[in-house]
Amino acid sequence: MEKVDSSLISIFQTTGSAPEMMQSMKDISSLAGVLSDLGAQNFFQTPGEILRFLRLIQLLNEEALGLDDPIENEETVYYRYRNRYDDTDPPSKKRVEQIINVLVKNNWISKQTRKIKMRDVGKRMMDALIRLANDSLAYYMNDDIGRSLFQARRDAEISEAYDDNGISGGNKIASMIRNVENAIALLRERELEMLADRNALPQLELIHQLMKELEVKLEERFRQFQTVEDSLVLTDLMQRGTAVLAEGTNLSLGMINKYVKFTNMQKTPLTSSIQPEKVRAFISKMFDPPLDSDIPNAHQLLSFMEQNQYEDEAIDGLWIPVKFASPLTPIAIEEATRYLETYEPVVDPIVDEDEAVEYSTEELSEEELESLMGESNWLLTKNMIDTTAIEAFFEKQEEAPLEQVIIEATTDQWSDAINALTAVSALVSNKKVTITTGKQTIERKVYDKKWEWMRDGDGSDIIRRRNPVKRDEKSE
Repeated sequence: MEKVDSSLISIFQTTGSAPEMMQSMKDISSLAGVLSDLGAQNFFQTPGEILRFLRLIQLLNEEALGLDDPIENEETVYYRYRNRYDDTDPPSKKRVEQIINVLVKNNWISKQTRKIKMRDVGKRMMDALIRLANDSLAYYMNDDIGRSLFQARRDAEISEAYDDNGISGGNKIASMIRNVENAIALLRERELEMLADRNALPQLELIHQLMKELEVKLEERFRQFQTVEDSLVLTDLMQRGTAVLAEGTNLSLGMINKYVKFTNMQKTPLTSSIQPEKVRAFISKMFDPPLDSDIPNAHQLLSFMEQNQYEDEAIDGLWIPVKFASPLTPIAIEEATRYLETYEPVVDPIVDEDEAVEYSTEELSEEELESLMGESNWLLTKNMIDTTAIEAFFEKQEEAPLEQVIIEATTDQWSDAINALTAVSALVSNKKVTITTGKQTIERKVYDKKWEWMRDGDGSDIIRRRNPVKRDEKSE
């Protein structure tokens, strides 16, 4: 208690110009330097890279503690990592060397002739990082309520390790109380969920056990500070902590009692006799049951019905509390129930009007049918093949060689030539243009293009536009 009776060692109560204060800040600066340098080299981009860094410094840490053989150079660290950890993508020699250089730069380790030696600042900073990672792992292995309770217990342990030895661990008692308050709030929010869960009893027992352990630890903490001169400052915390832990313990105990009672009630044979006085007393107690009581309120009672232990018990719907006017006779209740069960809304009758269906016939000649089918096919073709450029070309010119049509209607590129040939083929098949082969009188132009014909003369076929007026006259 001699260490506790004196003021705790804290950076917030020490002169900023003190040499030891400046040195401690330099240690923090070295930690920031290591993290900054490694972050700039993309060492902390993924959780896997961070884990590999922690494994590497753990190898250095174990050597400094005498748990492993001395480390001569970077290669020793590299091969020791490969032999120690089952990593599908271990860091390369270059990456290990980069990490070692960063640690040397920030005075965590020093390179000697035949040995890499750990410095005191590196030892303490590595311990802090590894301890932080282990604490986080243990924290995330719990559920939401368990995390708050775990952190509360961790605060108590840190207070024992630091505050009892005269070094400030931070306001751990206040943090412990706050974490328990958060756990109680979450426990209240998930109370119905846990009561409706058939497998929640082990979790409820764990929460209750943690509450009891924290209550003992908090009492121990207060006893440690009873002789401190400024113990009056802790008066509010003592009252607040005692109240919140009592509430949490009673709440968790009450949930366990309710859970066990409902489980036993499901195995209890039911009798046909009902005692109104006991039913009335049970309903009265449901309005405001104590925290540690095994009497459920209305919401908790209905939540158990969602487990569907009995047939048709968990019917989908919304539970709404209804208050009936008193007095109501059994006959009136029976009539109201029958009315609700047999109620049918009055609606206007549905009148079906039979409409007379008139059929008409329309006759088409063979030529007209062929023309309509041709237009239909042409519209389908235009939806699939773009013939706009070729059609625009023949609106200005009646006929032209195939090569001239392709080049002047599109471009000299290979892809455009393929699309133009497809469009010409569609126009020919739908009788929009005609194509003739053989020697022609039209002079063939020479173009500078990105492609060539397979045979000479392929591009000399003449494409002529059909005259729609003449075609219509012939069809008539």
